Amino acid sequence: MSALAVVTPTYGPDRELFAHLHRSVLAYTSEDTVHHVIVSSADRPRFASFEGPRCRLWTYAEVLPRRIVPVPRAGFWIDPIRPWPPLRGWVAQQVVKIAVTARLDAKVVLVVDSDVVLIREATPDLFIEDGQVSLYRVADGVHESMTDHVTWHRVARELLGVPGPAPLPLPDYVSSLTCWDPAIVRAMQRRITEVTGRDWLAAFTSYLQVSEFIVYGVFVEDVLGASPPVNNAICHSRWDRVPLDQPGAVAFADRLPAAAVGMMISAKSRTPMSARLAAIQRCAEIIGPDGSPL
Repeated sequence: MSALAVVTPTYGPDRELFAHLHRSVLAYTSEDTVHHVIVSSADRPRFASFEGPRCRLWTYAEVLPRRIVPVPRAGFWIDPIRPWPPLRGWVAQQVVKIAVTARLDAKVVLVVDSDVVLIREATPDLFIEDGQVSLYRVADGVHESMTDHVTWHRVARELLGVPGPAPLPLPDYVSSLTCWDPAIVRAMQRRITEVTGRDWLAAFTSYLQVSEFIVYGVFVEDVLGASPPVNNAICHSRWDRVPLDQPGAVAFADRLPAAAVGMMISAKSRTPMSARLAAIQRCAEIIGPDGSPL
């Protein structure tokens, strides 16, 4: 068993972003940490150069059941058993995160988006306390106006057989960098199958609106009744879709929390790569060569 693994679904247009993420995984994790990357069969040649002892390249075809087939150039998949709704790209990314994590023999898995970079050493002891993998959880983070999040909580409760609806505000478990316990993910899959009477993947993908992170968080807290350590400063994130210029990116980096392991500037912001690199460099300056703030 390796102590730590990293899982990232990605696609062709994010290749340059992914390259910086993967470089940071190699730099800031131990030699036995493998980066598991999931891409479409069409995109596999674009990512083949990353494959090696510390990068395992998966395709959706390897992870999803054989019956689920992609519709060329449409960005979604069809399950003949349940053709509607089709499996859209965003939900497909969610199920492959779950499916690959469940296959891994690791103590903790970092689930990381392509637009994240690690900015300091990531060791398992940062994410495990008293034998429990920490949970990204923002207390009272979901309010009535956050209609998508409210829906995700409702769907999670339906999939997991948790009585609801729960009163608002609710905890937010959504992060571009989070950690999962593979054993808990496997138990979560079994629970969905038991509750729905269907294969977990078919049940999960029957919803147009669903969040893997909300399902995991609700399972941990409301099904298992666990109280794992909370780590909601794991990633310094900027979700805003307005692009940053170089001074703005550096100013964002200057607000780096002391406990952050990663930094994310949303790919949807279309921030220029030069500004991203300036933010990464500034994080390195803040942290210092020995891993402590300057």
